[in-house]
Amino acid sequence: MNNIARLVGLTAIALAAAHASAADLKIGFISSLSGPVSALGIPYEKGIRAAIAEHPQLAGRKVELIVLDDASDPTTAGRNARKLVVEDKVDVLIGSSGVPNAMAIAAVARELNTPLISPTPVTIPGPEGAWTVTVSQPFPLMVAGVVERMKKSGVKTVAFIGFSDALGDLAYDSLVKSAEPAGIKVVANERYARTDSSVAGQVLKIISARPDAVFAGNSGTPGALPYLALQERGYKGGIYGTHGLINADFVRVGGSAIEGLQVPSGPVLVADQLPADNPIKKVSMNFRSAYQKVHGAVPTDAFSSYTYDAYLLLADAASRTKGEPGTPAYRTALRDAIVSTKELVGTHGVYNFKPDNRYGSDQRAVVVVRMEKGQWKLVP
Repeated sequence: MNNIARLVGLTAIALAAAHASAADLKIGFISSLSGPVSALGIPYEKGIRAAIAEHPQLAGRKVELIVLDDASDPTTAGRNARKLVVEDKVDVLIGSSGVPNAMAIAAVARELNTPLISPTPVTIPGPEGAWTVTVSQPFPLMVAGVVERMKKSGVKTVAFIGFSDALGDLAYDSLVKSAEPAGIKVVANERYARTDSSVAGQVLKIISARPDAVFAGNSGTPGALPYLALQERGYKGGIYGTHGLINADFVRVGGSAIEGLQVPSGPVLVADQLPADNPIKKVSMNFRSAYQKVHGAVPTDAFSSYTYDAYLLLADAASRTKGEPGTPAYRTALRDAIVSTKELVGTHGVYNFKPDNRYGSDQRAVVVVRMEKGQWKLVP
């Protein structure tokens, strides 16, 4: 009986050791797989699954991915982050969809000293952001690209309509910052909630201001609402938006109302049009291949590639990190490696981080695309 008990005990130990060996680097992944931001969150999950399928090991260690849905709710996002760190002992957090959700996770990452790689643009100044970096281009950089297109098109006045949250604030502030030096006056600042079903009142105010163009600071499927309302009111001016609109659901919902819409994007969206010697082209085409192998179709959005880039960033940092995963020392060393990344080529740009700079992108990360008959086309 003792021999049997001993054998059972040894078997349990062996199985536990095998399990630990099979998943010795843990990623806590949070995304909006349901709710109004799911048009972004679902592609985020697809992107990281494609990355892990292509690179199932990091620095010789197998990877365990733990995925949690925050239901498009910042409170849930923060609670998920705490669970992943405290209970699941993850080494790194990746997520989430939408600026408010990402900021909620960043607060937990700082409190619990766990590195966070955000696919969503978040701006957290000072020590509060010390554990967070983002692979998404900063809004000022992307919006500046769109404002440059406005200027070339002769736009003198622009109206803003955006979400009544942190993303809307970020987009509006970025527009104002770029528009004034370009000689463009912002003549309206209208807001709506992501869950609103109508923006008729806001659009009537915009039309009464008679702007040359309208710029929307929003994202995902709810981002189509202003363009649909503008079409209903017969607006004929230029329409512009953010990189948060590049996904298939937005295009489906927007339909003919978004014809001619110009938005900034990372190079991945038009990778096949990039010069052969552009290093981003090779990585982007590798991403498309990996995505197709896992999901059976090529990507039609710009979001899944952000989490692919997040995984590339993690892989590069892990290769330079000493220590044992699952420990506070390893998380600190991993954070230090992430914020010292240099010239890492991704699908959206070439990343360079510094301890005091949460964004790694530069001008190489920005192109402008136009909606033409249901397809995004590069604007020369």
